Amino acid sequence: MDTRSAREQVAYRAAEAVPLAPGSLLWDITGDIRILFSLPAAMVLQVAHPAVGAGVDDHSVFRTDPWGRLERSLTSLQLWVYGGDRALEEGRRLRKLHQAISGTDAHGRPYHALTPAHYAWVHATAYPIFLRTARYLSHPLDERRLYDELLQLGDVLGITRHDMPKTPEEYWPYFDRMVRGELELTVVVAELLDPRRPIPPPPGAHALLRRIWPVLCPPLAHLHVFVTTGLLPPTVRDRLGLPWTACDERRLRHLCAAVRTLLPLLPERLRYLPLAREARRAARHAGRPRPAQS
Repeated sequence: MDTRSAREQVAYRAAEAVPLAPGSLLWDITGDIRILFSLPAAMVLQVAHPAVGAGVDDHSVFRTDPWGRLERSLTSLQLWVYGGDRALEEGRRLRKLHQAISGTDAHGRPYHALTPAHYAWVHATAYPIFLRTARYLSHPLDERRLYDELLQLGDVLGITRHDMPKTPEEYWPYFDRMVRGELELTVVVAELLDPRRPIPPPPGAHALLRRIWPVLCPPLAHLHVFVTTGLLPPTVRDRLGLPWTACDERRLRHLCAAVRTLLPLLPERLRYLPLAREARRAARHAGRPRPAQS
């Protein structure tokens, strides 16, 4: 039996971790701007867990600095996938950052951000959301290959494989148990899915954008909530009591079909986030295989 402490095991896994490389599925999808559709749904799925929701409610700046938090989250995510050795550094930085995040959830139960089951759940939510978003916005993904790469990414983040389902076949019963037994409409979920939530204009926005923001923000907020709700798995919507009709589903499919058709027509500099563009360019210059076009 392995008698090492949890901290020692995490350090050991981090030492063994192999960063993702060009040609992987995550290299292709994580830097694509369609990730901006995936992340809000994944965030809702994460904070529907009462411990994770309480941690975000108590410690996050998503209310006071939403744009800054988004930028930092995107940068961190890009480093996980495209950073090479910097990915390992970012994984260690995140674990250190989460060491101080603890408190009591809405049911009076203590939580800590690095509790293995909680930390693993945050990572595990990427799997159903990436699969679902790809079906709507690009093309179906190889489920087994994606899951294997997410396990590899978990190594980078210091998530031991003991805390994750080992295969896609083991993942779905785990996911169903989590949805039925753990998830709930937390305070943070309710806020994230409230189109009336006040959002300031982006920092440094042009004067014209700031002027029209009060008119522009409400329809954008409604669209954001609509797409986020639609990309959640139906069992999650049911569990959280989120209404969704056949008409809503048709509207979502029409919107996603337009994105799926038009986005590949854009030049690469508009289709990929900055760190992804740089990494793809460097990989091409190094003569490595170019990631598949989606």
